Amino acid sequence: MKFTLSWLKEHLETDRSLEEIVARLSLIGLEVEGVEDPAAALAPFRVAYVREARQHPDADRLRVCTVEHAEGVSQVVCGAPNARTGMLGVFAPPGSHIPGTGLDLKPGKIRGVESNGMLVSEREMGLSDAHEGIIELAGEHAVGTPLAQVLGLDDPVIEIAITPNHAEALGVHGIARDLAAAGLGRLKPLRAEAVPGGFESPIRWRIEPGKAAEACPAVAGRYFRNVTNGESPAWLKRRLKAIGLRPISALVDITNYVTFDLNRPLHVFDADKVAGDVTMRMARAGEALLALDGRSYALDEEMLVIADARAPEAIAGIMGGEESGCTPETRNVFLEVAYFDPIGVARTGRRLGLSSDARYRFERGLDPESLTWGVEVAARLILDLCGGEASHTVLAGTIPAPAQTVLLRPGRVESLGGVAVPAARQAAILRDLGFAVEETAAGLSCRVPSWRPDVEGEADLVEEVLRIEGYEAVPVTPLPRQSDLPAAVLTDQQRRRTQVRQTLAWRGLDEVITFSFMDGRQAALFGGVPESLRLVNPISSELDVMRPSVLGNLAAAVARNADRGYPDLGLFEVGPIYRDDTPAGEPWLASGLRHGLAVGRQWAGGSRPVDAFDAKADALAVLEVLGAPLDNLQTSADAPAWYHPGQSGQLRLGPKVLAAFGSLHPKVLAAYGLKGPAAGFELFLDQVPLPKAKGKAKPAPEIWPYQPVERDLAFLVDAAVPAESLLRAARGADRKLVSRVALFDLYEGKGLPEGKKSLALAVTLQPKQATLTDAEIDAVVARVVAAVEKASGGSLRG
Repeated sequence: MKFTLSWLKEHLETDRSLEEIVARLSLIGLEVEGVEDPAAALAPFRVAYVREARQHPDADRLRVCTVEHAEGVSQVVCGAPNARTGMLGVFAPPGSHIPGTGLDLKPGKIRGVESNGMLVSEREMGLSDAHEGIIELAGEHAVGTPLAQVLGLDDPVIEIAITPNHAEALGVHGIARDLAAAGLGRLKPLRAEAVPGGFESPIRWRIEPGKAAEACPAVAGRYFRNVTNGESPAWLKRRLKAIGLRPISALVDITNYVTFDLNRPLHVFDADKVAGDVTMRMARAGEALLALDGRSYALDEEMLVIADARAPEAIAGIMGGEESGCTPETRNVFLEVAYFDPIGVARTGRRLGLSSDARYRFERGLDPESLTWGVEVAARLILDLCGGEASHTVLAGTIPAPAQTVLLRPGRVESLGGVAVPAARQAAILRDLGFAVEETAAGLSCRVPSWRPDVEGEADLVEEVLRIEGYEAVPVTPLPRQSDLPAAVLTDQQRRRTQVRQTLAWRGLDEVITFSFMDGRQAALFGGVPESLRLVNPISSELDVMRPSVLGNLAAAVARNADRGYPDLGLFEVGPIYRDDTPAGEPWLASGLRHGLAVGRQWAGGSRPVDAFDAKADALAVLEVLGAPLDNLQTSADAPAWYHPGQSGQLRLGPKVLAAFGSLHPKVLAAYGLKGPAAGFELFLDQVPLPKAKGKAKPAPEIWPYQPVERDLAFLVDAAVPAESLLRAARGADRKLVSRVALFDLYEGKGLPEGKKSLALAVTLQPKQATLTDAEIDAVVARVVAAVEKASGGSLRG
């Protein structure tokens, strides 16, 4: 929102300086984004009197001028054809910067004659392209008068940012009201005296019932005949130019002026181009409008238009049509002053991709009472600037009466805002802002003015009092310190997610971030989702449900890469899955998927495809980094249905499932078009227990000076016995000496009874006190053998 200082002073009687006004605007919530002072660039240039202009002795087209200016008298060599004795011009002293040419003026000699300074043209001042002669000022001006003052360019332009809840500040009068309430002057009353009409309007307003009546509850207007639509007066053109608007004609300029002056958008139709009465109605299928911006817009049944008996003439609340627009030949005018539903205007503007100053104001909520005084303000300006005769006012619909009363209780300003403001001061502020305040036993009963649709409750009144009293009055009170040390920025779970990402990246997997959605048909492969997780308005038909597993999205990403020639790939993602629509139904997982070859083809051979054990190794690596007790984990073969049966499993810690891993089921591979093997894992981060807090620092690693002893033991067991039961039994046989147990061989087939298999374990003994004797070694091995045979039901192979 832009306005000039003199424009503001037409509504605000004040003697405060520009600096004080600018500072106060920001303090009351109307943040100043910038102040343009056009006079600053013209400061060196002042009115000068040419005492004498004589011919240059060595140049036919040059004159030597004796110029009287603010600092004295100077000799200037000038080539302008209109330089003459007795004229008033504009003098640029040596050292000044000429804005139109970008030159810095210096004393010099021109054809042998000294020249100190310059008489400038409009182009040299950057005022226009005129350069046939120097500026010649008409009228009486004292020598030394600043050029900016003479041309009316000494009016600073202030630009403020408008928040959505302060639509009333989109008019200069509303800004002046806030400044007056803040103590910077007195608000001048709005000039909206009734302008008598001399005849009945030949054009009437009509509003179609139904949607149109909801979108436009009321509209008023007047007919003007025998107007003259010439140029606007200088003061009006100057103000519009100052805020970046191009003057067009008096009628159009009046509508723009009232829009910015009083936050009351208007529109004028050339009445001779309108057929019959004018109707607020919804557009019909196939209708279009050539708007004033020169573009044609296709309309639909959800858009409100202003139409005559033939076709739409304007897009309601946004822009008029070119067919009924006013031109210099316009002699009869019909005025529109309407109240539109903000949501309808915003919706139409978005659908058309069309913005305008009117739309910007209507969609933020306008003062419904402005229908009454807006007609009178516009009528007075039209008659003053364009002449003619006005009709009586015509009105359709009912002007909304949204006024409500809100109670402001004593002490609420202090309890909510932290500033103790006396009740009398609160009442005075609210009255100055336009509220009708009545003091009651319960507090201040405040009737909300019609131009403040944003005020709905007590907290809004507290905000109004605080911003006018000054946010700088809010005391600076530090929050109490809970500890001498700052609290950790990241939670334990957040730190663990970083550890997981680093670990998987070190293992050669690439991190991806996929959508939290997936195709419902693919989600069915991963257990499906309840109806509550189906999206009502999905961004794509292929992303219509919340994902029940990340593996589906990883499989889709792997498939896209494989189709482009990158089949050997490993991806991972750390993020949530969705089981239901509660916070507890969004657990965080670390999920990974490998596809193709684990070891690529090479001259030495040894290439192999990925398998379930690659995925298990990834999951175990993450669990180890997170501090999970790996020795206590149990492996079960009950992985979810999207894994390949017999090539998958789950890692458990008691009843908790920490991770699932394995090769993907063939039907999943087929659904995603994956041709090679794929193995993945899903690790439930929320299920992994946090490491126990230790009261002292982690001890140094123990390095024993005694040689470890390794024994290989092979056991004959039933084929259904898991190797894990043997490993756990061997570890538990002697926890002081058995430091490591590893499975290094599996044999089934010839030489073994049917239904049996051979599992070979490498058992490492680490002495800590002294080197083990043969007898001690044999005793430990015997205990290991006994524990394994008892746990597995097998026997030691000879």
